[in-house]
Amino acid sequence: MEEWEIDLAVIGSGPAGQKGAIQAAKLGKKVVIIEKEPVPGGACLNSGTIPSKSLREAIIDLSRYNERSFYGQSCIREITISDLNYRLHAVLEGEREILYRQFKKNKIAFLIGRARFESPYDLVVVDEDSSIVHHIRAKRFLISTGSIPRNPLHVPFDKEVILDSNRLLAVEKVPKTMVVLGGGIVGTEYASFFAALGTEVTILDKKNRLLPLLDAEIGCHLQVGLREIGLKFFPRKIPTKIYRSGNKGIVLCQDGTIFEAELVLYALGREANVKGLSIQNAELNLNEDGYVSVNKNFQTEKSHIYAAGDVIGYPALASTSMEQGRLAARHAFGAKTHDFPTLFPLGIYTIPEISCCGKNEEELLRANIPFEVGRAYYYEIARSHIAGASQFGLFKLLFHKETLEILGAHIVGRSATELIHIGQIAMSFRAKIDYFVDQVFNYPTFAEGYRIAALNGLNKLKP
Repeated sequence: MEEWEIDLAVIGSGPAGQKGAIQAAKLGKKVVIIEKEPVPGGACLNSGTIPSKSLREAIIDLSRYNERSFYGQSCIREITISDLNYRLHAVLEGEREILYRQFKKNKIAFLIGRARFESPYDLVVVDEDSSIVHHIRAKRFLISTGSIPRNPLHVPFDKEVILDSNRLLAVEKVPKTMVVLGGGIVGTEYASFFAALGTEVTILDKKNRLLPLLDAEIGCHLQVGLREIGLKFFPRKIPTKIYRSGNKGIVLCQDGTIFEAELVLYALGREANVKGLSIQNAELNLNEDGYVSVNKNFQTEKSHIYAAGDVIGYPALASTSMEQGRLAARHAFGAKTHDFPTLFPLGIYTIPEISCCGKNEEELLRANIPFEVGRAYYYEIARSHIAGASQFGLFKLLFHKETLEILGAHIVGRSATELIHIGQIAMSFRAKIDYFVDQVFNYPTFAEGYRIAALNGLNKLKP
């Protein structure tokens, strides 16, 4: 057994762990990362964000999805899982190599094994045979173990028909039919991917619409776009029984309806990944939502133990996790820091994609804030016609009726997750809506949508 005396022990090598470890190393601290998987990156790199977005990009390119408005069905060819996996594995290998290089450059030790707290200041690392291979005593700890699918015990998961989002990446063929349980981000993203491949996809959810966290108009616009690629959505459906019959998955709902498909994807939430970590030995407990509680500096009940990323719950984004990990490490070692930003973008990589930043219309109505809306449809933007994206897409800007301050930006359509940062920066500087009118944009670009939407909104204020 190897003994370690270090400044920071990071448990988990996902986005929060990576950035926390690197920041501590930049401050001259001795750091180790413990990862239970044989490769770094956590769920983000190996089963979540990077694989799903790589899969999305491969589907769009190989299916020539963006060319269909010009060439119709003639440009569509059959795509195999092997086609998709070839690109996926290339991306993953490239990302892993970068992580290894960063760890080496910053003299961060990367230990493989399962971490387990023995006390608030000690943990051990065990191998696959449950033998202790490392004992670590640290001044500070960062728990960044992420989250896992919330899978009820009564759901008979397998590797072929009834799957969660982690198992989905290992399917061996593109299914002809698919039922997705859950209209949240994970379920809707994967549903749109397979619909673009030609799979007959059905989403079931207990809510009235997909992605209820979104501005209602944007959510409805998305549902129209998904319907156009053949995806079906059934609201107010509560599964009561899920089972496999032969090569089909069967879903029975509370209202008596029955759905069957070659593949059933269970995507009804996630929970903190702390199983086996023995956090009780560190004198920590999970909160009522099943996550690790932290203060604004990402400290747990034990001030020397920090937690960041999906393990602490909302917002559970790779982008926010990175900053949480960095800020946690800075605070842990007395470096100048700041509060976590309240303004940050949300990106949803459905086909078509969505991104938003700031307030939505429903939030402003509840707060009785006087506002106006500016809209720009993609069919109004020349770049959309050139790129074959003119059939679908919307910029929606919300601004204060009196001060003209931009309050929210919402985009659904091509390049939404890239375009949103223009609105984010404008809001962070408390810009007014006429800022976009008074600037000249490259032509033709998707970004012109900001100017068109601003003009649309300002024209509504004229008597």
